[in-house]
Amino acid sequence: MTFSRIRNAACAAIAATLSFSACAQQADFNEVGRQMAIMLQNSHFARLDFDEKLSQRFLDDYLRDLDFQRLYFTQKDIDRFNAEYGDRLHNLLLQGNSIAAAKDIYGTFQARVEERVAQADELLKGEFDFTEKETVLMSRKDAPWPRDEKDAADIWRRQIKEAVLAEVLRREMIAKLAKEQGKDDPGADDRSPNEKVALRYKRFLASVQDVDEEDVANYFLSSVSRAYDPHTEYMSYREMSRFKDGMRNELVGIGALLQGEEDGATKIKGIVVGGPADREGSLRLNDRIVGVDTVNTGRTEDMVDIMFMKIDKVVDLIRGKEGTTVALKVEPAGGTPGETKIIRIERDRVEMKDEQASGELIVVKRDEGSEKRVGVITLPSFYADFDEGKVRSSVDVERILKRLIEEKIDGLILDLRNNGGGSLEEVRRMTGFFLERGPVVQVKNTLGQIQVKNSENGKPIYNGPMVVMTDKSSASASEILAGALQDFNRAVIVGESSTYGKGTVQQPMDIGRMLPLFAVRNRAGYLKVTIQKFYRPSGSSTQLDGVASDVQLPSMLDALEVGERYMDHALPHDMIRRAPDFKPLDPQNLFVERLKELSQKRVNLSKDFRYIIEDVMKTKERIKKNIVSLNKQERDEELASNDAEQKERNVERRKRFAEMTKADKDRFTFYKVTLDDLEKGADLKSYDPSDDSGDYMRRAKEETEELDETPEWPTGLDPEKRETIAIVGDLIELTDNARMLGTLK
Repeated sequence: MTFSRIRNAACAAIAATLSFSACAQQADFNEVGRQMAIMLQNSHFARLDFDEKLSQRFLDDYLRDLDFQRLYFTQKDIDRFNAEYGDRLHNLLLQGNSIAAAKDIYGTFQARVEERVAQADELLKGEFDFTEKETVLMSRKDAPWPRDEKDAADIWRRQIKEAVLAEVLRREMIAKLAKEQGKDDPGADDRSPNEKVALRYKRFLASVQDVDEEDVANYFLSSVSRAYDPHTEYMSYREMSRFKDGMRNELVGIGALLQGEEDGATKIKGIVVGGPADREGSLRLNDRIVGVDTVNTGRTEDMVDIMFMKIDKVVDLIRGKEGTTVALKVEPAGGTPGETKIIRIERDRVEMKDEQASGELIVVKRDEGSEKRVGVITLPSFYADFDEGKVRSSVDVERILKRLIEEKIDGLILDLRNNGGGSLEEVRRMTGFFLERGPVVQVKNTLGQIQVKNSENGKPIYNGPMVVMTDKSSASASEILAGALQDFNRAVIVGESSTYGKGTVQQPMDIGRMLPLFAVRNRAGYLKVTIQKFYRPSGSSTQLDGVASDVQLPSMLDALEVGERYMDHALPHDMIRRAPDFKPLDPQNLFVERLKELSQKRVNLSKDFRYIIEDVMKTKERIKKNIVSLNKQERDEELASNDAEQKERNVERRKRFAEMTKADKDRFTFYKVTLDDLEKGADLKSYDPSDDSGDYMRRAKEETEELDETPEWPTGLDPEKRETIAIVGDLIELTDNARMLGTLK
């Protein structure tokens, strides 16, 4: 008899008389919490004392995660939680008895949400007086908890009033724009603002109520893990599955982008070109899914009602094993209200090609008549298939890079904007494409031991002029690559003031493997724990500081608190010694000061960058003020001022953009370099970057999209990319001149 049959027989024998957690279909989350607490103490880089102080942090973080805006709990609730759990959660975790506390707190949260939503329903039955001189805080994350139920009710009333006023103003603005443009009002047949807001909170309430023990454990254990640092996470079984899908840029499903609607349905917002749903052909953009039959029996009782279901659970229902069929109950877009049909789609592997590396060749005509060929590689993440190793971002980038070299590029742009990181091994290998063999990153563990990770290649694949684009969303592996290239004086970093500032390494650990011998391991989850910090070859950590741009460009993110330094419990920045074999190149070969001077002249003349700087100043002031008026006249005046400014900008831009587009046609020729084309051995195809018809996903347009008269960027080039093309052009010219004069070192 196999172990599983012995265990099942034992469970059956004692089930009638004993409560035996191992017989359940999922792990005992009390034991999961106990093992996670032990793993945190043994494995986390920071080696925090597991004591009353940390216990209070566990509680504070759990409360903040549940009620970030401090709208639901009252100070009385907080006082009770502090008294009962503030100095005990660490012991409850180690005793294997923490989930009762997690459920108690979550149960109180759910009750408070139910009370607030019931209050909202009553408020929304009447009308609000928008002539009063009232205000509400824009953000309550640092506000005190409501003193009592009376205080909470008044705060909540203002929140609901603001939600209705915002919806009223939105409707009026849409109607005004439609009238000015001679178009139909897309919101004419919509629900009233009060009904719209009521549905919004109904959906939120449904998401709060639609939880099981695994969900509550996930919320609580996630808060416990993040109390160590922002990137130590408890990941449920579902979350780990999605994480792996993201890392390999592939999933098994129908190839559709879903969005939860306020009225409870799930709308189709995108369809992957060539994916299962696209091939089947019946599902359309803006169709609404109201039911899912995961086993495709055709029986009504097997159709799961997904109205007001959380979107991640809807996704889990629709995904499944490759080759199986899922049946969707769909309300067709534009159909008769209440009309439904059943669409059956066979699940298949879906490549997320939008998240793959891609390339461009840009041929730039110079004023004197010569041409320069600029290669661009865009990398959304350092993806890799950890299970089978079939997908690797470094392999994809290498193929694109070699093809660009065959096209005799004069300079290269590596676009790492919005790249949140990924595989450390992939970035180590990729850095070697641009550097001689040497240190890429240094890694220090909790014992203080330092390991230097070198690039693989003996010689670089590409050694010409190079610029790396970054922003405040460029994190982790992106910072390793940008930091190494900057330390070695190999590339010029262009972008926002600095990158994100994540200088830590996480390792996923299967908690199920740590559970006692006879315990159920199913769905125990994983602990993604910070085990190391990484450092640049120069010895500086990217933690908190990130990688500063050599040439800085204005950005709207300058107004926002984006980056590791704004995260709770972030580890500190520090320095170690330089890597032993660190031998940087001559910094004079990058001409950074001259590039900054030339770029600043263009930025000073750029109206688009001027608009960005103006908007940054206004946004900073609004965030600092942190107050929103509930007086409609004041809000109307503010919106009218903003609308007038936007229209003035649009008039100016339309004229200027038309001239720029005409000039671009004479100046630029664009060629796309895709992995599919490289696989086929196809010639490079010229294309228009402003034409999105060749995208990998067809996306639904918003109802109000046609009313937005803001012109698109000429030739699809945003100001940052346009300026970076100019910067790499300067670098190519300066390099060529230095080479001719024999001053290049």
